[in-house]
Amino acid sequence: MSRTALLIIDMLNDFFRQHAHLAAQRTRLVASINALAEAFREHGQPVFWVRQEFAPDLHDAFLEMRKHGLRVTIAGTDGCELLPELDRRPADTTIVKKRYSAFFGTELEATLERMNLEALVVAGINTHACVRTTVIDAYQRDYEVVVATEGIASFDEAHHEMTKRYLDGAIARLLPNSEIMKMLAS
Repeated sequence: MSRTALLIIDMLNDFFRQHAHLAAQRTRLVASINALAEAFREHGQPVFWVRQEFAPDLHDAFLEMRKHGLRVTIAGTDGCELLPELDRRPADTTIVKKRYSAFFGTELEATLERMNLEALVVAGINTHACVRTTVIDAYQRDYEVVVATEGIASFDEAHHEMTKRYLDGAIARLLPNSEIMKMLAS
């Protein structure tokens, strides 16, 4: 497999606390993502943890949050932190984002270019929002994109399924962990 990074999107305490559908999948998602992260490290490929974080006064939050005073993933709270059971390592990279896409207003694109990466494997939540926009933005930057089907979920199951159908084939390949690990080994 070409030089590839693993991007793990928004596996944050607040989201799993606020949505029972996500909370019910927490153990499965964490196990899948930890297995992928370990495989990437074993093959010398980088791991990126992407997390959303907003200022307590919401000045950097998106319009809907500011309009309605929605307070989620606030800096200085554990709500904006990654789930504690995720296997993060000091050599991994953390990207803090303010919008759905991990590319929007962050150093992700420049970091990927410096590392001379050609492909991305994306996991995390929510499939219909932050995963989708990150995958589309990666595709628009000519990265080969794989979505880790065992490592994605949404609080909205209908939109999760619709997004998988939308992305599969033209924008990204949707693959289980076993296929991603075979690609890493080749």
